[in-house]
Amino acid sequence: MAVMIEDLMSQLVTDGGSDLHLSAGLPPYGRFNGQLRPINEERLNEETCNKLIFSMLNNAQRKQLEQTWELDCSYGLKGVARFRVNVYRQRGTYAACLRALGNSIPDMETLGLPPIVEEISRSPKGLVLVTGPTGSGKTTTLAAILDHINKNRAEHILTIEDPIEFTYRSVKSVVHQRQLNDDTRSFANALRAALREDPDVILVGEMRDLETIQLAITAAETGHLVFGTLHTNSAVKTVERVLGMFPPNEQDSVRRAVSETLLGVISQGLLKTTDGKRCAFHDILINTDACKDYILKGDLDEIEDIMGRSAFDGMQTSNQALLKLVEDGRVEAEDALAQSLKPNELEQALRGRT
Repeated sequence: MAVMIEDLMSQLVTDGGSDLHLSAGLPPYGRFNGQLRPINEERLNEETCNKLIFSMLNNAQRKQLEQTWELDCSYGLKGVARFRVNVYRQRGTYAACLRALGNSIPDMETLGLPPIVEEISRSPKGLVLVTGPTGSGKTTTLAAILDHINKNRAEHILTIEDPIEFTYRSVKSVVHQRQLNDDTRSFANALRAALREDPDVILVGEMRDLETIQLAITAAETGHLVFGTLHTNSAVKTVERVLGMFPPNEQDSVRRAVSETLLGVISQGLLKTTDGKRCAFHDILINTDACKDYILKGDLDEIEDIMGRSAFDGMQTSNQALLKLVEDGRVEAEDALAQSLKPNELEQALRGRT
């Protein structure tokens, strides 16, 4: 009996997996609690692998894949989950990675997001950056924030995504979602148009280039609440990345713009818990007056020191978050140290608590 893509998707979700990998010459692999393992033992030949992949694509997507050899799209399996799909070529054959997104959007409390995140979501304007490595849960965090706004405020929420991952049903807010290549040609084009579409809240799925970052800052300056993502692993590094995208002759003006528009940076990662699951930890920068001054000066090294001693403002360093998880018995010390950007500092703090 031929294997169907829907069967593999259902099995992945039923078994609690997050990602499905399809590749000729190998069995289908799933990622479960961060670990890869075969879903079954049957190796896929090239013909079967191609059938599984192409069964998810429409004619336009197939044409794009044949032209570019790479494709990002989404696929929904009713009653099971939506999947973010990336198709690519390797060693002359097609392969695919499918990320299970779930049918429902978790709330902020379920995700364990710190209370300051809900407070930020109530802001009428400004720039909020949610960052972290691939697979760290950025999309889920942003979905929880937007869904909270949708359920509690009458706003026009506009998202620009590649691809659309979570879908929203308008509740108190009106939600419009635009997908790259289907609804717009580029993030920059969609952002430029967004300023004429009466949005209150804008989500930029990924701030990939200078023009998109410039437009996101402009949108925040002109009275919109803007959320964006970057692939950075700490709050301070995120600010450095944004500023570093601009040429030297624009540094003074961009530091001023960022210092005035930035509300905060939520940088997150995932790590294994003692019960075999995974949980998030957060590095959080809130743009207080002191942080604004350091951004203006370009003296970003001082900001992490402020974060470490400003819990009353909702800030915390990733090491503080990891230390608390160890103290609460949710994660093992060695797993926390493996995730830390400053393991020597965390190790010293752990020794001081024993």
